[in-house]
Amino acid sequence: MKKILTAILCALFAVLPFSACQSNTGATKIRLSEVTHSVFYAPMYAAEALGYFEDENIEIDLSNGGGADNVMAAVLSGSADIGFCGPEAALYVLIGGSNNVPTVFGQLTKRDGSFLVSRVDEADTFDWATSLQGKEILAGRKGGVPAMTFEYILNSNGLTDGVNVHMNYDVNFNNMTAAFEGGTADYCTMFEPVASEYEKAGKGYVVASVGEASGEVPYTCFIARENYISKNESVIEGFLRAVMKGIAYINDTDSATAAELLKSYFDGTEVSSIETSLDSYKAIDSWQEDMTMTEDAFNRLQDIIDNAGELEKRVTLSELVDTSYSTRIYAQLNE
Repeated sequence: MKKILTAILCALFAVLPFSACQSNTGATKIRLSEVTHSVFYAPMYAAEALGYFEDENIEIDLSNGGGADNVMAAVLSGSADIGFCGPEAALYVLIGGSNNVPTVFGQLTKRDGSFLVSRVDEADTFDWATSLQGKEILAGRKGGVPAMTFEYILNSNGLTDGVNVHMNYDVNFNNMTAAFEGGTADYCTMFEPVASEYEKAGKGYVVASVGEASGEVPYTCFIARENYISKNESVIEGFLRAVMKGIAYINDTDSATAAELLKSYFDGTEVSSIETSLDSYKAIDSWQEDMTMTEDAFNRLQDIIDNAGELEKRVTLSELVDTSYSTRIYAQLNE
């Protein structure tokens, strides 16, 4: 039965359409699966809100994949045309020896987007090498990039889990803030706007940026199957052009104005919180303006994964990433 099911699935994958679909409006519909919904990805939402995708005759059908694994599965199965997640998801597929490895064709964020929150106010005195000595930290599940990035920072500052600091891997990423508020650990990493809202409520204090401490890392990227890219090159180029314009808008526009534009994308979140979040992400230079992954950043990602003991072998940038589209479009926009 397993063999029969496998054969059926293989046959289905073989006949999956790779050409872009047309919407009722005549625009090209892109089924885009994002790893999660966050202000960290503001340029992508701004591109839609400002009509930049519409200018490229593209309609975005956005869905929340709820994790990189799910995004990758959606891309591989053909239920999503483009995936938006960490490039490590594609890296693991490549290292696993698959002949069906999606290609990374654009990068949006170039840092970890989380901030370290403490129970005590030490914003002016916090030091990575000394403040965390003997402390317990909630930073994500073991093997996840958020936790591995945090461990990389600790090790770079002479701290080792189980020796002079304790990394608590027992709490699911989505439940960390609740666990921290309930009394677990001395520090917790949080993304915006959660970090700012937590501090505003007087529950804790933002003391450091994880992304600033780790250096540039290709944190979230756009991926697609090679067949889809090759058969829809103009769509890929239009998509990149729209997102690049979104990045430029967010970087060049005051956060209060941008927050008003984005408020419909974050129901239940105060506009002031979106504004604060944008300011926080601008302050650490979060977005890759040319959407082109650099070799240094890609190697640092592999350093982080390798440091955590999760990398079976290293690969070259060209094995996983195609920078030709983003390089060409960025040059055109800046002629």
